[in-house]
Amino acid sequence: MTAARSARLAFPALIAGAIGIAFAPIFVRWSSVDPVSTAFWRVLLALPVMAAMMAWETRREADARPAGPARPRDFAGLLLAGAFFAGDLGFWHWSIAFTSVANSTLLANFAPVFVTLGAWWLFGARFQPLFFVGLALGMTGAITLMANSISIGVDTLIGDGLGLITAVFYAAYILSIGRLRSRYGTATVMTWSGVGTVIILLPVALLTESAFWPQSAEAWAVLLALALVSHAAGQSLIAFALAHLPAALGSLSLLIQPVTAAGLAWVLLAEPLGWLQALGGAIVLAGILIARRAAKPPV
Repeated sequence: MTAARSARLAFPALIAGAIGIAFAPIFVRWSSVDPVSTAFWRVLLALPVMAAMMAWETRREADARPAGPARPRDFAGLLLAGAFFAGDLGFWHWSIAFTSVANSTLLANFAPVFVTLGAWWLFGARFQPLFFVGLALGMTGAITLMANSISIGVDTLIGDGLGLITAVFYAAYILSIGRLRSRYGTATVMTWSGVGTVIILLPVALLTESAFWPQSAEAWAVLLALALVSHAAGQSLIAFALAHLPAALGSLSLLIQPVTAAGLAWVLLAEPLGWLQALGGAIVLAGILIARRAAKPPV
């Protein structure tokens, strides 16, 4: 695939990836193992697929980019991205135990704010004023989408704090993936970062949870679907796109995920979807389109 064609496909791939990860809450709800264990299986079961894709990618792109990590520093960068993703999953699941799902999901979706700050502070990124209009609209839409379910009180402070920590970890993951994709192919990044994720999530799941092993074919099927749809497909499409789009735009565009998740919950879980949620979704989409117009090439 030529560089020009890849760049043209980046934004559609990002949206498709966001839709793929929108299925994750549905599969997590259906999973019979505990939350962190579900996250562990999600990544582990996707690794054979990613490794096969990495082998094919290495052969295909041997002349275009490095064959893969060779120095300890290379491995460290890839594994660190996986550690950030493990933090994102782990803190999000822990936050749900101390606050409402709506609070946790909303605060976790503040990642675009932290990505924008990180891109400016760490990498000197510059943004057009119109981008901040899109960012403000996107965040307003996310808040509107979940307004009916948000609860504010002293008893939720711990969980709300963990939700914000989730956003910081996901922002770090997005920024690191964006940088790594300038050096390595999508499958290489996804495979080695996945190794970093499972190394951290395995002991956490074993030490903190009781329902680790799936006990039925149906339980394995749910985890496999989560691995293939939300991780191997969804996260890989996002990683592909971040080689061609600014990380700040990428993270903001991922707000399509809670919009899609709300629709899926309405269809598959019979969870109500009212006019306020529809309005929030429309505002999110408007914010993404405005930010897309203002986006500059990656720095």
